[in-house]
Amino acid sequence: MTTLRATDQTPGRRRQSEAKRAAVLDAAEALFVAEGYEVASVDAIAARAGVSKRTVYDHFGDKQHLFAAVLDRSGETLIATIRAAIDEELTADRDVREALLAFARRIATETFPMSAYAVFRRLNAQAPLALPSGKTWREQREAMLEERFARFADDGGLRITDPHRAVQHFVALTLRLALDAIDQGADDTAEVLAIITDGVDAFLRAYR
Repeated sequence: MTTLRATDQTPGRRRQSEAKRAAVLDAAEALFVAEGYEVASVDAIAARAGVSKRTVYDHFGDKQHLFAAVLDRSGETLIATIRAAIDEELTADRDVREALLAFARRIATETFPMSAYAVFRRLNAQAPLALPSGKTWREQREAMLEERFARFADDGGLRITDPHRAVQHFVALTLRLALDAIDQGADDTAEVLAIITDGVDAFLRAYR
């Protein structure tokens, strides 16, 4: 007869463990956003998640690692959104200007207003408190754009010798300026789209 080791889990227990982990992440995210990293306590997170404090420590070790896990999960949501926009808008069969406009407009008018993006920004402001964990979401975003910009260059649509620098210029001229305008209270979509259009055209004057 096979004896189940303490480290083994049946499918039912595994699902229960995963559900508890997700509940802790949800609770931690809500409290980190509402109260901040310093104020939110493990006791409060455990109570909100409906689990014991021991369960929180078993899954995440300590509050810093829990915060890092929450930030990683939030960033992964954004990365998936940006990856979809890149795959669907920055396609080889489109005119480069049309593709860049479509991508930047989609991020500015669909991604920036997402509650998930607001949550990520609030968490990211506290990021120095968390333990480092691999590539940041910005590095991942830039890597995806660099690959697509390099492809445009190979196809003759852009003149690029340094895809990383080109991506930095593109983001600075379009998405960063659009986000600054939104942060300053711009509630006119036309104004944001005008910023995007001017930025894309300025970028193309240098890179096409």
